[in-house]
Amino acid sequence: MGRKMEWAARADHMKGVPRKMLIMAVGAFAKVVANFLNTTSVHNADTLINLVQSRPQGVPLISVSNHMSTLDDPVMWGFRGFPTMDAELARWVLAAEDICFKNSILSYFFRVGKCIPITRGGGIYQEHMNEALERLSDGAWLHTFPEGKVSQEDAPIRQLKWGTASLIVRAPVTPIVLPIVHRGFEEVMPENFLFGRRPPVPLFNKRISIVVGEPIEFDIPKMRQMAISMSRDSLLPGMGWPSTTPCGLDEAAQRCLYSSISDKIRTVLESLRIFGKSVLKNADYEVAI
Repeated sequence: MGRKMEWAARADHMKGVPRKMLIMAVGAFAKVVANFLNTTSVHNADTLINLVQSRPQGVPLISVSNHMSTLDDPVMWGFRGFPTMDAELARWVLAAEDICFKNSILSYFFRVGKCIPITRGGGIYQEHMNEALERLSDGAWLHTFPEGKVSQEDAPIRQLKWGTASLIVRAPVTPIVLPIVHRGFEEVMPENFLFGRRPPVPLFNKRISIVVGEPIEFDIPKMRQMAISMSRDSLLPGMGWPSTTPCGLDEAAQRCLYSSISDKIRTVLESLRIFGKSVLKNADYEVAI
């Protein structure tokens, strides 16, 4: 069975009882950290809540965000008004295999909690990306951190990994893509708190800010044709990628397509990051006066 434990990720595992109990417990923890130990403000929360609860039947949702700490997920879903403890509505999330799946106990915990193991550096066609595609085919909600790792610097959004873009292209139904930018988690769970380690428990009396954007529009057929045109003169060495189905793009065209989608997501995330900083400054000004 190994550490991947696909069976524990199934909705019918033990009639869904472990998942419901775990999501309720983790959701309660997220609520406490977000609302009682700290102060959390959310801009445009209704857009996220509406898409999670009542998007069109069969249409998947991919939310993308920056990655400030190991607590981003689940605490970013703990704000007031969000159905944090509903196992049916809970997100699936791509999780780092080397952190969340170190042993059988952790693997079972994260698998029941709707986490999909991803090997960092394993490429966009690694085994469990197919599992993520299956969830999208079911019309589910998937969250990704396309920067690929935690960064606690107050700096522009870094170059995005192509995994999220490949899921957008390869999904049978093009997902709704919702950008989210947050800050404050780097203070709640700093990477270098004591002797270069994280604190054993979340810190408190911090301010968390979450900015939810509007869905990013992608005209995939048009972008696919542009990628084919742009890739004709590509001289990049091949990596042995398969031709995707049903579009059948060669590797060079795939690279162009995934790059253009990633760049668009990154641009939107960066604009949200700048907007979020201005919102915080205005809030500080209003408090001061």
